[in-house]
Amino acid sequence: MPAGRVVAAHGRHFHVESPEGVVECVMRGKKGGIACGDRVEYQFTQGGGVIERVAARDNLLHRSDEMRSKLIAANVDIAVVVTAAVPCFREELLIRCLVACETADIPALILLNKTDLPETAALAEYLAAYAALGYDLLAVSARGDLAALEARLRGRTSVLVGGSGMGKSTLLNRLVPDAHAATGEISESLDAGRHTTTHARMYRLPGGGHLIDSPGMQEFGLQHLDAATLMAAFPEIRERVGQCRFYNCRHLKEPGCAVREAAETGTMLPARYKVYQSLLGQLSSAP
Repeated sequence: MPAGRVVAAHGRHFHVESPEGVVECVMRGKKGGIACGDRVEYQFTQGGGVIERVAARDNLLHRSDEMRSKLIAANVDIAVVVTAAVPCFREELLIRCLVACETADIPALILLNKTDLPETAALAEYLAAYAALGYDLLAVSARGDLAALEARLRGRTSVLVGGSGMGKSTLLNRLVPDAHAATGEISESLDAGRHTTTHARMYRLPGGGHLIDSPGMQEFGLQHLDAATLMAAFPEIRERVGQCRFYNCRHLKEPGCAVREAAETGTMLPARYKVYQSLLGQLSSAP
């Protein structure tokens, strides 16, 4: 059977790039799901093809809520989590994206966009705490010099993720000049960007490598995680393993908790501890 890679995912319709060209395919039956970046085998049909098999994945970035799971990208080398001070810095969304990357074993790059705006300086200073945790951090302007970002992406398969209005489409148009992605306008009344990307799509980078653009999001559900996996996804919690009074400490209200003490003293960012508490509560209350 011919083999190729999924370069666009539209619901149950997929574009597969192979030596035969780009073939529009559908999925056989209703089993499983297919993500942009998947390696697949397919059969030709009249007017297109049918995907018969999905190869084993190196990794999979996805989000989930109580109702369903949303596949974002598969077989990627790096996730570029785009954030900005304008229209609004959403730290919880950033944290959730980073947790998803940690659990999927995908290196994450926090990309602080819009350095041309005066509001960005304070956020850049705040995000230095994330760099201290070991996260790769890069500040750019989508309208300025992107050489440092291009060097990180060259020869690799990357995925752009982040909230609406962070400038992902503008970044894409600079990195892939023929992408012609709609940049849209920021809706000031909603304090959020309009969704301009409706499905995941992979582009070839001029300097080598591939870039997957994913739809902007307002939330990043993590209902597929369990408590142990969640704890391991926070570097501040991992480094304090064994320091709590109780070996099975959940880092909530237990006495002698090293993680809670770190949050109270400011050693752990209070926002990150709050998101951890919220996520653990959601997992505990899940049916």
